[in-house]
Amino acid sequence: MSTMNISLPDSLKDYVDQQVTGRGYGTSSEYIRELIRRDRDREHLRSLLLEGAASAETSPVDAGYFEKLRNQARRQG
Repeated sequence: MSTMNISLPDSLKDYVDQQVTGRGYGTSSEYIRELIRRDRDREHLRSLLLEGAASAETSPVDAGYFEKLRNQARRQG
């Protein structure tokens, strides 16, 4: 694992310390890693949403569509 040092103003350092204590993280590094993972996941979700928004239009998803999916799952299961 690599090491990265960051500088924070006292107010942010105090906030991180409060989060570590109050939310059950073992260290400030665990808290920061969690924030980075969440940000990465949010960016991934955003890219998927944008990709979907830019994709070609499909037929409507209605009750019949879901019934067809259920039937396919039953046949495979």
